[in-house]
Amino acid sequence: MSTSSLQDLKTRRFWVALAAEFLGTMLLVLVACGSCASVPFPPTDPPANLTAGAMKHKYHPADLVQISLAFGLSVATIVWSIAHVSGGHINPGVTIGFLVTRKISLVRAILYTAVQSVGAVLGAVILQQVSPAGVLDGLSTTSPGPGVSQGQAFTIELFITFVLVYTVFATCDGQRQGFNGSGPLAIGLSIAMCHLWAIPYTGSGMNPARAFGSALVSGNLVPGVHWIYWAGPLLGGALAGVLYDFLFATNATLDKLKGFFSSDYDDSQFDSRGRRPAADPNESGVRLKDTA
Repeated sequence: MSTSSLQDLKTRRFWVALAAEFLGTMLLVLVACGSCASVPFPPTDPPANLTAGAMKHKYHPADLVQISLAFGLSVATIVWSIAHVSGGHINPGVTIGFLVTRKISLVRAILYTAVQSVGAVLGAVILQQVSPAGVLDGLSTTSPGPGVSQGQAFTIELFITFVLVYTVFATCDGQRQGFNGSGPLAIGLSIAMCHLWAIPYTGSGMNPARAFGSALVSGNLVPGVHWIYWAGPLLGGALAGVLYDFLFATNATLDKLKGFFSSDYDDSQFDSRGRRPAADPNESGVRLKDTA
């Protein structure tokens, strides 16, 4: 597959896939980021040290487990809903993993990232409009926690996105045998797991589009910090894709790695032993052409 192919633009299915990525990312920001809302103290059970005058301005902070589950279950549900249409990326970190392993074209990767980002912005706008003042003013904007340096935050974002994209690739490994169950749920659980760790450190971005939408709409887009939530996930996603595809995939072999640098490379042509069958059994030197 050519990574600069314009063939994607000629099919209706591609434009439907873009719409699915847009809708999926919008819903992710709306629902998952909405779970970060502070909850008002119930009037019938106020804390002892809270005066009546301050009652209406005091909120419980959102719960760590609540947020982690909301993000994980949101992604699992959305991926299950649109994976057959677009692959269910809803995250530039996932998209770049598929790009660097030549599973999608450069055109598709660029446009996926664009519509994911726009979808995230729209989701944040809707969330802002439906949230009462003081409940979710920051729209779940991600930022390094107290005492966390930019280098530490970058490293954490890299690793948590690595976990996500590695899980996605393992789930999509068509040659893998003996593992039943829900792939989208496994992906969602990887997100919940990483959120449980990373929220206190970085806010657990894991998704450049989601981080961008919240920061832009809330007015908290600080370039000197926001780069962490693009560079970390994109590098982590790329590393996870390459490492899984050429080392841990069922069909990962040296032949497959060599084939990667050919113009007609197609991962799906390599069998479970990492071999690409000849076009004619009597002509072992002739290889199947890429039909993607």
